Amino acid sequence: MQRQMNRTETYFNKSVEGMHRLLSESKKKLTDMRASRSAFSVALNNDSALTCFGPFNEDRLIVYKHVFLNLGGGYMVSTGVFTAPLSGVYSFALTIYGKAPNNNTLAVCASLRVNGTVVTGPTEKGMYDREDSATTVVAVKLKAGDEVDVVLPAGCFVCDNSSHFNTFTGFLLYATDHKHHTAVA
Repeated sequence: MQRQMNRTETYFNKSVEGMHRLLSESKKKLTDMRASRSAFSVALNNDSALTCFGPFNEDRLIVYKHVFLNLGGGYMVSTGVFTAPLSGVYSFALTIYGKAPNNNTLAVCASLRVNGTVVTGPTEKGMYDREDSATTVVAVKLKAGDEVDVVLPAGCFVCDNSSHFNTFTGFLLYATDHKHHTAVA
């Protein structure tokens, strides 16, 4: 009887140790998952009146000033640049809108770039209507520290107000490793 009780106690102790180990592993995975959350959504502005950005004679970086969400702090509102905190697959959506002022030709366009290289860009140029919009969505694999931004090509313009017609959104679909990018001040 004593031997059976000792075996039962040993089995119980090993089971409890195993459960503690699994609990610790689960807590670590949950902490890692929370740390890897990265999502942002921004709009050109939040002005009450419709204001336009552009056209310019050269390409210009678009700085989206109205922040809906910046989970993980990857989007810098001062620069308009998103820096990937983790290597992984990210989804980006870019919506542009413009209204041609004073019967000018419509030229609504933007370019989504990764590390300065154009990945995609919605364009509405030379159309005969006075206003238009376009959207593009893309999934890209990034390394920690890669930079994503939106550029207004020369001759193009975008317009926005508190209706938020121009938005730039991105989020991490899944991480390929858990090494965080550390920003350098």
